[in-house]
Amino acid sequence: MRDNITEMKSSSESDYDLHGDDEICVVPQVELTVPKTDDPTSPTVTFRMWVLGITACVLLSFLNQFFWYRTNPLTISSVSAQIAVVPIGHLMARVLPTRRFFERTRWSFTMNPGPFSTKEHVLITVFANSGSGAVYASHILSAVKLFYKRRLDFFPALLVMITTQVLGFGWAGLYRKHLVEPGEMWWPSNLVQVSLFRALHEKEKRSKWGVTRNQFFVLTLITSFSYYLLPGYLFTLLTTVSWLCWTSPKSILVNQLGSGSAGLGIGSFGLDWSTIASYLGSPLASPFFATANIAVGYFLLMYVITPLCYYLDFFNAKTFPIYSGKLFVATGQEYNVRSIINNEFRLDHKAYAETGPVHMSTFFAVTYGLGFATLTASVVHVFLFYGKDLWNQTRGALRKDRKMDIHTKIMKRNYKEVPLWWFLSIFVVNIAVIVFLCLYYEKQIQLPWWGAFLACLIALFFTPLVGVIMATTNQAPGLNIITEYIIGYAYPERPVANICFKTYGYISMSQSLTFLADLKLGSYMKIPPRTMFMAQVVGTLVAVFVYALTAWWLMADIPNLCDTSLLPPESQWTCPTDRVFFDASVIWGLVGPRRMFGDLGEYSNINWFFLGGAVAPPLVYLATRVFPNKKWISSIHMPVLIGATAIMPPATAVNFTSWIVMAFVFGHFVFKYKTEWWQRYNYVLSGGMDAGTGFMSVLLFLALQRSDIMLDWWGNSGEGCPVAKCPTAKGVVVEGCPVF
Repeated sequence: MRDNITEMKSSSESDYDLHGDDEICVVPQVELTVPKTDDPTSPTVTFRMWVLGITACVLLSFLNQFFWYRTNPLTISSVSAQIAVVPIGHLMARVLPTRRFFERTRWSFTMNPGPFSTKEHVLITVFANSGSGAVYASHILSAVKLFYKRRLDFFPALLVMITTQVLGFGWAGLYRKHLVEPGEMWWPSNLVQVSLFRALHEKEKRSKWGVTRNQFFVLTLITSFSYYLLPGYLFTLLTTVSWLCWTSPKSILVNQLGSGSAGLGIGSFGLDWSTIASYLGSPLASPFFATANIAVGYFLLMYVITPLCYYLDFFNAKTFPIYSGKLFVATGQEYNVRSIINNEFRLDHKAYAETGPVHMSTFFAVTYGLGFATLTASVVHVFLFYGKDLWNQTRGALRKDRKMDIHTKIMKRNYKEVPLWWFLSIFVVNIAVIVFLCLYYEKQIQLPWWGAFLACLIALFFTPLVGVIMATTNQAPGLNIITEYIIGYAYPERPVANICFKTYGYISMSQSLTFLADLKLGSYMKIPPRTMFMAQVVGTLVAVFVYALTAWWLMADIPNLCDTSLLPPESQWTCPTDRVFFDASVIWGLVGPRRMFGDLGEYSNINWFFLGGAVAPPLVYLATRVFPNKKWISSIHMPVLIGATAIMPPATAVNFTSWIVMAFVFGHFVFKYKTEWWQRYNYVLSGGMDAGTGFMSVLLFLALQRSDIMLDWWGNSGEGCPVAKCPTAKGVVVEGCPVF
């Protein structure tokens, strides 16, 4: 309770009127979901919070790193822990002693301050959020040790992981007034958790549907837990149902059209929550306009651009698979990357000249182009549609008469803010550690000190731009491509330097958005800001250590991890995300953008996508002015539309088709025609599906899959598209494929 008292402010300190006309939230979903009440005396920092929070963080960090290497890298969200800790919290409130320790000292505390509170629960969930968000720098560890098979010691790897995760606190501190306080910045994904907090703590009567939200969650959890036994073990075909391939399994054309994992995925679908939610997150948390933009972007890429490029043979498309994230030689075989690396872990020019240039599937090349377009579209879109608001917010950030939504006003009235210098202190210490890394571990890290500062400048510029998009659409265009491009030219032929630079530039921005989302959750749930800051810092550090140790253990424990040439055909340990990360390090770091997209490369025309992305938002902006009565035009969000397929590869067609159907059903039809049901059960359903699927996944691995106890029958033999990855150019010889 001591922490709560020190952060509370008396009502006389408040300069804000809580009873104005703007008490109705500007976003309907927030108005329907988030309560406008607060009890500043509610227990927050307690013994229960520390025990359950740290435990949740450790478990989710372990499980998510564990599943990250699998073909469908299911992310067990913090929702699972959010629900699981409730009965434990109530049990601790009943059985723990209430006596106070260290009375009459500043360290006085009690293990049991009373009933398990919502605010304790929120802080436990913030710890869980730290564990559920992947530590992107673990890709560096995988790329160097598993794919390049080079040395990277544990200590520098750990420092890279820590610094990349914590660097974002600096940007979060600078931009919180722009991206947290305004009501328009509503962070859609937070509503899942807010809805669940209400479901798990508020007493409610049975609805007209006969079940409370708690009961509905339990039913969903049990159902999804039981069902996942089918796609997870007994009948794995349900993860990708590509029925079109069954009509002609030896036809390359039919396989290319119908395969959900290696083709265009026409008619393909997944009856597996891990397939649906693996890459795009929960479809139940996506606003309808964002879903529509994603669907249009996916349709244009998959069913217009890709077929045209492939069958017109752009970039020798027919020599390679129609869909692939791998790298190839000119004759269509997979590229042996390690053969072109010298002893200094740089490009061997002689070997590269003998092997020939690196090629990729046309689909892969086009997705890079769309990444270029997304970058410029994001900048132009935010300046056109939000530039005035950003400028006004910047000018008025320190003015007390600025307009705020009701939740921000309550927070300002009741609690002290986190001083900016807290954020900046973490940033300064982080920079010092990064410089030490660059100087002392130069041979392993390869990144010069000035590269780290350049990465920070990129993140500093793009965080507010991407933050606006994330806070309103639940989709965040990445900076990975532009960071790779810049360092690829500035410091070429050094793959580890490239991926470290990308991680510092891209992930520091991404992490800052995670911190900002948690701050918004704290605003919705009325958590003292300084307490939230403490939970974020501790949770982030704990998560990094667990992720690092888990990755190190799996690399030693699983034979041939990520090596598809040595793994069994149906192995789940294929590491698709790490494979794409490795290929990107080859393209941008080892070979370099000049040999791929510059004057020495085959793919130089892809650079025109930069211009296309910059032109697209002004067209929408002009259309909204010319046709002001056509409200649907303003819902066209070019960064989301163009960047919809940024995670392809490793995401495949079946991930998108299944996600889009679910998102449309719940985000449009249920929300529009069954609003009361949606308000009551939508986010509870999402949490139950996450929890049930995640728990059964863990149980299956520990009980059966870790011991290689598998069922060998038709239902576990793959999607049935054996030649979907085959080239169609004349004279190309690839194992397992016909030669034309």
